[in-house]
Amino acid sequence: MTAPGLRSEPSLAPPPRRVRSSSDLLRLLPYLKPYRVRWTAMLVAALLSLVATVAIPLMTRAVIDGPVRHQDQRHLWLLGSAAMAVLVSEAVLWFVRRWLVARATMGVEADIRKDLYARLQILPMSFHGRWQSGQLLSRVMNDLSTIRMFLSFGLLFLLLNIIQIIAVTGILLAMYWPLGVVVVVSIVPITATVLHFQRQFTKLSRAAQDQSGNVATHVEEQALGLRVVKAFGREGYAYERFDERATALFDTEVGKVGVQAKFWTLLEAIPSGSLIIVLGLGAYAAGHGLVTMGTLVAFITMMLSLVWPIASLGFLLSMTQEAMTAANRVVEIFDAPREIGDGPERVTPRGGRLELRDVGFRFPDSEKWVLRHLNLTVEAGETLALVGATGSGKSALVALLSRLYDVTEGSILVDGRDIRDLSLPALRKAVATAFEDPTLFSMSVAENLRLGRGPEDPATDAELAEAVDVAAADFVYDLPFGLDTRIGEQGMSLSGGQRQRLSLARALLAAPSILVLDDTLSALDVHTEAAVTEALSRVLGRREAGTQRRRVTGVIVANRASTVLLADRVALLQDGTITRVGTHAELLDDAPAYRYLLAADDELDDGAERDPEWEEDDERDRLDHLYLESR
Repeated sequence: MTAPGLRSEPSLAPPPRRVRSSSDLLRLLPYLKPYRVRWTAMLVAALLSLVATVAIPLMTRAVIDGPVRHQDQRHLWLLGSAAMAVLVSEAVLWFVRRWLVARATMGVEADIRKDLYARLQILPMSFHGRWQSGQLLSRVMNDLSTIRMFLSFGLLFLLLNIIQIIAVTGILLAMYWPLGVVVVVSIVPITATVLHFQRQFTKLSRAAQDQSGNVATHVEEQALGLRVVKAFGREGYAYERFDERATALFDTEVGKVGVQAKFWTLLEAIPSGSLIIVLGLGAYAAGHGLVTMGTLVAFITMMLSLVWPIASLGFLLSMTQEAMTAANRVVEIFDAPREIGDGPERVTPRGGRLELRDVGFRFPDSEKWVLRHLNLTVEAGETLALVGATGSGKSALVALLSRLYDVTEGSILVDGRDIRDLSLPALRKAVATAFEDPTLFSMSVAENLRLGRGPEDPATDAELAEAVDVAAADFVYDLPFGLDTRIGEQGMSLSGGQRQRLSLARALLAAPSILVLDDTLSALDVHTEAAVTEALSRVLGRREAGTQRRRVTGVIVANRASTVLLADRVALLQDGTITRVGTHAELLDDAPAYRYLLAADDELDDGAERDPEWEEDDERDRLDHLYLESR
C-alpha cells in the first residue's frame, strides 16, 4: 500500500532553476582529462591540416606568378609536386584526426553516462517522485549523445573554423588590404545574425529536449501498461495522448528548423555577396596593375575557403546551443541535492532492536504531517504488526526504516544507533523490505532473488531454496528453465501473487536482522497465504523447539486478521499517530477502531479470549471471513 505523496507524476521535468548553459558545458570538460593525450594529438593533426589548407592557395599564387608567368617548366613541376604532397598530407591528417577523436569522445560519453547513472542511484525517493522516468532516460541517452557529437565534431570544427577565419582574414589583409577590408566588414552582419538568433534557438532547443523526454515517458508507461489499455479497449485514447505529445514535439522541432533556416540563409548570403564585391574590385585592381594575377587568384581561392567555415557557423553554433542545453539538463541531475547521505558507521547492526523516538515525517515541499509523535520499541526477535486505515501512514513509516525517506523530526534507532549514523549499505543490509507492489527485473528468477545479497556475501543454493520454500514460491521450478528462467519486464508474465511471493523470497534471502513486510501477502489466496504465514512464523521466531536459528525482528503492515496473527504485538496507527499498542487479543477487547478494521463488533466479542498461540486455522479463517464481511 502506498502512502499519499509517495508517488508523483509530473507532466514534464521540474523547470530549471537557472540557465547557465555555457558554464554547465565547461563543467563537463574535465571528463576529457583521461583522454588528453589523444585530444592533444588530435588538435595538432587538425592544426597541421589547417596549415595545409591555407598553404595551397599561397602555393597557387607562387605557381602563377613564378613558373607559369615565366614559363619555367622545371620549377612548375617542383611546385606542383610540393602542392600534391601538401594535399596528400592534408588527407592523411584528416584521417588521423577522425581516428583519434572517435575513441576519446566515446570514452567521455561512457564516463559521463556511468557517473550520471551512479548519481541517479543515490538520489533520494523525493527526487525520483518529482521526475518522470522518460525525462531521466532522455538525459542519460539523448543528451549525452548530443554532448558527444559536439565534443567529437562541433567543438573541434568551431575552434578550427574560428582560427581559419582569423588567420585567412589576416593573410587577405596582408595580400591586398582594400579587398581584405571588404572581408572584415562582412563579418559584422554575421556576428549580428548569430547574436539575434542565439537566444531564440536556445529556448526552442530546451523545449524540444524536454518534450522528447515527455514522449519517452509516455511510450514507456504505455508499454508497461499495455495490458490495462487493451483490457479496457482504450488503444485509441492512448494513441491520442501520444499523438498530442508527439505533435507538440514536432511543432517545436519545426520551429527550430525555421530558426536554423533563417540563420543559415543569412550566413550563406552574406559571404556570397561579399564574394561578388571582391570579384568586381579584384578584376578592377588586376586590370590596373594593382595586384598580380597570382595574388588575385590566391585571394579569391582563400576567400572561397572561408565560405564553408562562415556558412557552417550556423550549423556549428546550433550544435553548440544544443550541447549547452543538454549539458544544462545533465548538470541538473548532478546538482540535485542528495539529502540522504551515508553515516560514518560501516558495521551492520545484527541485534534487530528497533526504536522510534518522537518520529515525525512530512514529504518535501509539503506542509502536511504524514506521521507525528511516534514512539515505539520493537525488541530483537519480536514481531510487530502495523494496522491502520488507508492513508494512516503505514507505508510512509515503512519507508523511513530503510531511509528511502528521512525523518523530519525525531529519530529511529537500530540496536541503539541512530540509522542516520549508519552507512546506507550497512542499514539496508540490516533492514530488508518486501513491498506490496513488488518490482521484478528483466533477468532470471535466481538473479532477481539474489538481488538483496552483495558479492561479498553470496547466497548459497540451499539458502535460495529455503527462501523459495518459505515464500511458497515453488511455482518457479515449473517454469521452462526453472530458476534460470528469464522473466519479462516488471515480471508482468507472472500473477500478482507470484510476484509478491518472489518479493518475499528476495527479502528473506537478504538475511536481514529486521524484516519488513509492507502488506506483502495481500494478493495471495487463502490457502497459499496459510502456507506462507505458517513458514513465516518460524522465520519470525515462532519456530519448533530445538531450532538454533537467530530470531528475526519483524515489522508487518497488515490489513488482514490472518496476517496480524503472525505478530507478538500490534500497533494501531490513526491519522499518522500510534494510538494503541498491545497484543491482538488486547486490542480486540478494548480498541473499537481496531475491531472495526478487522471485523464487526458484535461478532468479535469473544476474540480477546483467544489463545495468543492461535490454535488455529479455524480462528484464522473465521476472522478472515468476518473481516471480508465487514468490508
